[in-house]
Amino acid sequence: MAVTLRSLEVAVPDTVLRQEEVREVFAAQPGLSRLASRLVTAAFATSGIERRHTAVSEMDLSRTVEDPVFFDARTRQILNPSTATRNDLYVEVATELYTRAAAAALASCEGVEAADVTHVITVSCTGFFCPGPDYRIVRALGLNPAVQRYHLGFMGCYAAFPALRQATDICRADPDAVVLVVSTELCSLHVRVTDDPDTILGASLFGDGAGAAVVTGRDLPSTRPVLRLDHFETVLTPVGEEAMAWNIGDHGFEMVLGTYVPHIIDEHITGALEPLLARDPSLAGRAYEEIEHWAVHPGGRSIVDKVEARLELRPEQVTASRETLRDFGNMSSATILFVLRNILEQPLGAGSERVCAMAFGPGLTVETALMTKLAADVAPEADLPEVQPRAVEPEPAGAR
Repeated sequence: MAVTLRSLEVAVPDTVLRQEEVREVFAAQPGLSRLASRLVTAAFATSGIERRHTAVSEMDLSRTVEDPVFFDARTRQILNPSTATRNDLYVEVATELYTRAAAAALASCEGVEAADVTHVITVSCTGFFCPGPDYRIVRALGLNPAVQRYHLGFMGCYAAFPALRQATDICRADPDAVVLVVSTELCSLHVRVTDDPDTILGASLFGDGAGAAVVTGRDLPSTRPVLRLDHFETVLTPVGEEAMAWNIGDHGFEMVLGTYVPHIIDEHITGALEPLLARDPSLAGRAYEEIEHWAVHPGGRSIVDKVEARLELRPEQVTASRETLRDFGNMSSATILFVLRNILEQPLGAGSERVCAMAFGPGLTVETALMTKLAADVAPEADLPEVQPRAVEPEPAGAR
């Protein structure tokens, strides 16, 4: 049966970070070595980012706050609050973004009301609280208190894919199911000042935002394009475990984001795509550029560059990724939802267009998905590709 993503909405905090302004603030921080200051300037200048949003309203350079906790606008100094203080702000701002994005997704989903939602899946790796965001969404939106709830936590930038895959599996098992998927990430809460290159790179990239989607197998009318969710796959690259990680420290979460990550992706992206594309016989032997849209998680500009070059894509095929990076930065797991929303908003004639989506995270994990963008007047079942069974690797001798 066909399962479709029928609405997709996003939300961001009000405070905007202008990349050039923030670069000057970071480069001038006391205690940074001269080498680190030069690295700040280079990382910010080559990021491909013009603006980002932050949950830290103190980072608004136009205002001064009495007794600042995160940023002192008078001295232009970035402060170093505890992990607990950072998480307290996460609870406050993330709750608002979760519920705002979820409410918008429901409001824009034709044929679905709050009472129809059967499952809620929330995603985040930048904070914790319990009762969690799944609970807060049910209460704030007046959902049925018997709604089944799941939270995917601390998986990193690829986590929206397991959430969408789980939603798809639920809908295939229950044709009446309506699943609300919501990802919220407040990466900027964990910014620190240090000479560490990984931390500097993260400070130049990460922003805050939320995305929410309604997924269902119900046959509903739609006056706007929708995404049919066709196939999902997960691949672990043979190297890279030490190149990307997300650890909890005393003063925020600590990012490990090695500069070698784009090279790992460059070397292994075609192999990671093989099991996904093998699921659809219509794609056998076709060039990558024949898939109309590529939703690449813009973990950084160099990652999008590597994927575009290795797969020999046309620049316009990754426009959604570059525009998302330019306007919002890397918002961890929520980012790919912004990219998909950009693709949904692009003009579409009658018929359908294929979408190949991917994201990368600790492991090094590559999550991929095949989707089909359908015009408003196209039935979700139209030209549904035959599902090929997953290949099962033989169990090595002595494994049992």
